[in-house]
Amino acid sequence: MALYVILLAALLNHSSFKGNKILMSLFAIDLGASPVTIGVLYAMYSMFPILLSYYAGRIADRFGFRLPVMLASCGAIASLTLPYFFPSLTTLFVSATIAGMCNIFYVVAVQHAVGAHGGGTERTRNYSIFSICIGVTSLAGPVFTGFAIDGIGHRATFLFLAALPAVTVLMLLLLHPAVLPRRLHSERRSARRGMLDLLANVRLRRLLIATAFLETGMEVFTFLMPIYGHSIGLTASQIGLVMGSFALALMLVRTVMPALVRHSSEERVFSLSMLVAGAACVGLSFAASLMPLLAMSFVLGLGAGCGAPLSMVLAYNRSPDGRAGEAIGLRQMVNKSMEASMPIVLGFLSATLGFMPVYWIGALILAGGGWLMHGDARRGSVNRDS
Repeated sequence: MALYVILLAALLNHSSFKGNKILMSLFAIDLGASPVTIGVLYAMYSMFPILLSYYAGRIADRFGFRLPVMLASCGAIASLTLPYFFPSLTTLFVSATIAGMCNIFYVVAVQHAVGAHGGGTERTRNYSIFSICIGVTSLAGPVFTGFAIDGIGHRATFLFLAALPAVTVLMLLLLHPAVLPRRLHSERRSARRGMLDLLANVRLRRLLIATAFLETGMEVFTFLMPIYGHSIGLTASQIGLVMGSFALALMLVRTVMPALVRHSSEERVFSLSMLVAGAACVGLSFAASLMPLLAMSFVLGLGAGCGAPLSMVLAYNRSPDGRAGEAIGLRQMVNKSMEASMPIVLGFLSATLGFMPVYWIGALILAGGGWLMHGDARRGSVNRDS
């Protein structure tokens, strides 16, 4: 039962967050924002989570699932109602900042709860199921948001998205504590040390570098696609469908991920995933209409689909005893650093160089991550790795 509660909370909150970022971009364009301004706006989602991710992990280790997720959901509701009442670019920046700060506590708590729900191959299976759920949100959030914008307008769509975390809050208030995910008390804490101690773990550090490459490559798609789609004349609904094509592929490939890992290893599958994603990024640079964009986005999703769940599995597996939340928080810190910096860089590069060179840069970065994880796989199993 606890796993289903985790998945339902993820389905609601992540759908809202994914839709929020698309809505923010398109509303900012409607308000006259430039690509550089939108890049800074996107960065606000991740500015404070860079500082808070590690501590969100410590809170997850200490308090478990319910409290962080409930507080994060309340913050999401506040961030989404602000632009409805005060529709301006300034409000969007405030809203994005609040959304990012609150979301990091939800993300780390949920990912930690999934990992704590089982061990070994069961953990890989649970993260696969969780990632399929996230794939559903990546499909539902942008698609429904795009159609909602076209149907009821930008401001009303903010209220539509705010209703999703409100359901999460209601669910956590009404459910009996016995059916909610709890921290595993059998997990003993290692001696309390700091972040640098975790970074000294060579196996974990290599994973964090590969995760940074993966996240950078994905930002090329998630940040640029709404702007690029708008520049070639796509409607909000069509942009949502392109993003949904990517998400559909994520779900499909994650259904077979446990089988792929059983016949190979987490590192090898991670490596191949990033190489395929890099090739798809090259294809995106030549896509200039709806159908090619749908096709290339789908291939990109097939390639990148295994990356995020496998990096979660490896972060949990490579963490010291009792510090899985901290390791997951550190992984999120890396992700948020990329999410904060790359939109600004990508906004500047796309404004000065155009879209094609940026897609090629993304392809090179993804290929670099694939090469790194291939080297990790060649060193042998995780148990022999040092």
